[in-house]
Amino acid sequence: MVDKINIRVYAAAIKNGKVLALHEEYAGDHLMKLPGGGLEFGEGILDCLHREFEEELNCKIRILGHLYTQEEFLVSRFRENEQLLTIYYMVEIIDNDEFLIMDPCIEKIEWIPIDNDENPFPLPIDKIAFEKLREKFK
Repeated sequence: MVDKINIRVYAAAIKNGKVLALHEEYAGDHLMKLPGGGLEFGEGILDCLHREFEEELNCKIRILGHLYTQEEFLVSRFRENEQLLTIYYMVEIIDNDEFLIMDPCIEKIEWIPIDNDENPFPLPIDKIAFEKLREKFK
């Protein structure tokens, strides 16, 4: 039974026509995903994004605008009792020189060309967000 809502906030960090992707290990799965994470109680959505970038990548960001909010029902692939609600923003990394992987789960980062012919993201909502990003940059 689904009895919890897990609000996730992610960002398309854009630089030189590319978007930042993280390769990480989570619950035994290898994932390529956009940076971000779970909203904590008492935290604003944009505050969550700022915190996640500082915790994961030791950097500050500038919010450029809203990209996409998940519209369909989706149960978490990691917790069967949780419904996901995922919100995406476009951001710019302010201090690239301070960029450092802080989260031990992150194996590596990769800058993916936005005009890539294929959608490289495995998670269903990341796929939609990447398509929305490509539409904006056409």
